[in-house]
Amino acid sequence: MSDNIQLFEDQPIRTAWDEEKEEWYFSVVDVVRVLTDSKDPLAYWRKLKQRLRGEGNETVTNCHALKMTAADGKKRMTDVADTEQLLRIIQSIPSPKAEPFKLWLAQVGRERIEETIDPERAIDRALETYLKKGYSEEWVHQRLLAIRIRNELTDEWQRRGVEKGKEYAILTDEITRAWSGMTTRQYKNLKGLKKENLRDNMSDLELVLTMLSEATTKEISVVQQPETFEENIRVARSGGQVAGNARKEIEELTGRSVITAKNAPQLNTIVTGLIEGISEETENE
Repeated sequence: MSDNIQLFEDQPIRTAWDEEKEEWYFSVVDVVRVLTDSKDPLAYWRKLKQRLRGEGNETVTNCHALKMTAADGKKRMTDVADTEQLLRIIQSIPSPKAEPFKLWLAQVGRERIEETIDPERAIDRALETYLKKGYSEEWVHQRLLAIRIRNELTDEWQRRGVEKGKEYAILTDEITRAWSGMTTRQYKNLKGLKKENLRDNMSDLELVLTMLSEATTKEISVVQQPETFEENIRVARSGGQVAGNARKEIEELTGRSVITAKNAPQLNTIVTGLIEGISEETENE
């Protein structure tokens, strides 16, 4: 894990990327300094942390410290928070600069409640979000189909007793390795991705082969009805190999690799950022 610098309103925020957990960590003191303009952000954070603990807030309890490079160039232990923890902390900061984030969080919460009542809203919102990011309508409809196929596969895994989380990730890796020759992490590294969704950064052919591998895995599972996790692994490999064979045939006929190192900005010229989106939505309301 190495620390980096990101800018918010032209002010530095120290960050660290955990490749194993695929999680960004942010220096809480730096965020407090930016949002409050406090002359002593460390003292501000200590006082806020004490108040949050008194309220029984588990966010602060779960925050941990990492060694980060200080202004003098030396490494010092610094309180950090992941994205979820950081947004919860921001909610507790009384500052005009924090208001856009609070409004955005309230809007997201409302949308999720609406989607629970009417799941079709989630599909409509996904379609709208992809189009705003610059994807073509054809790609978006294909991506939504990929989501449906993925959900059908995970429903099948659930019926076979596969546990969400680690076991889902292991089976996904087996499928991905069987058709592409790489694990999911290796594939993301090839495209220069960190937290981003791999499928959102695939070309048409990559996405089609991903759908083929998962749809085939699901059909094999329905027929063979695996009872153990090891049997599910063998089914996942078989499903991936079907798409892997298709990939090899395509590459032999075209003379070009199906796997590309290009990511979404390169494939679709995406320039929309999260902060910009929040600001625009806030201004338009």
